[in-house]
Amino acid sequence: MVISRAAKAVKYAFLFLVTFFSIIPFALMIVMTTHTTEEIYTGVGFIPGKNLFVNLKYVFSPGFFRAFYNSMVVSIIVTFCSALFSSMAAYALVAYRFKGRGAVYNFILLVMMIPSSISLVGYMYEMRVMRLTATLIPIIVPWFAHGFGAFWMTQYLKSGFQINLVESARIDGCNELRLFFSIVIPCIRTAVVTLALLVFLWSWNSYLTPLIFINNSANMTIPLYIKSLGNEFRTDYAAQITGLTVSLVPVIVLFIVFSKNFIQGITAGAIKG
Repeated sequence: MVISRAAKAVKYAFLFLVTFFSIIPFALMIVMTTHTTEEIYTGVGFIPGKNLFVNLKYVFSPGFFRAFYNSMVVSIIVTFCSALFSSMAAYALVAYRFKGRGAVYNFILLVMMIPSSISLVGYMYEMRVMRLTATLIPIIVPWFAHGFGAFWMTQYLKSGFQINLVESARIDGCNELRLFFSIVIPCIRTAVVTLALLVFLWSWNSYLTPLIFINNSANMTIPLYIKSLGNEFRTDYAAQITGLTVSLVPVIVLFIVFSKNFIQGITAGAIKG
C-alpha cells in the first residue's frame, strides 16, 4: 500500500512537471503580446507590459480578417475532403478484394516516406500549366490524396471495425453508399474526428506551400499574414506574436470540443495500429 501511494505520488509529480514546463512557452507568448518589440529584445520575463491593445489594433486590420477567412475556408474544405477520401480509400482497401490491393497499400506507404517539399517544383509547374497559381486551389488539392490519412484509417478499420457488419448489410440489400455513410462512418467516428483535427491543425499552420503559391495579399492565409506584419525596415515581432496567439484560438476551441474523441482515437491508434 505504501509503495502504491509512493508510485502514485511520483507519477503525479512527474505529470505536474511535464505540464508546467509545457505551459511555460505558451505563458511567455501571452506575456510578449503585451510588450513592444524593443522590450522583447531586452527580455520581459513574466511581467506584463502595456502594449497589448496597440498590438491587437495593428493585428486586427482588414487584412487579418481576410487572411482568417481564407485560412478558415481552406482548412474546412481540406479537413472535410481529406477525412472523407481517406475513409473511402481505407474502406475500399479493407472491405473489397481486388487485384493490386497490396500494391495500392504499398504505394500509400511509399508516398508517406517521400517529403512533400521534394514534389513542390513539379506541382508548381503543373499548377502554372493549369493557370491555378493565383487561387487558393493549389494549397487545397494536395490534401485530397492524403497518404497518412489513408494509412491511419486503414489501420483503424483493420483492427477496430467488424467487417461482418458490412456483409450482413449487403445481405439485407443495403447499397454501398448507404452502407458506408450509415454503418461504417458511425463505427469509426473516433478515428475520423482524430484525423480531421490533425489535418485541420496541419492545414491551418501550413506555411511553405502557401508561401510558394500565393503572391497577392487577397489570398493570404494566417501564417503569411502574420509573417508580413511590419515594414521593409523593421519586423514587428510583438505584433507577430500577438497574431500567433490570436490564431491559436480556433485550434484550441476545436481541441477542447473534440478532446475526448481525439484522445480515444490516438489511444486506439497506438494500441491497435
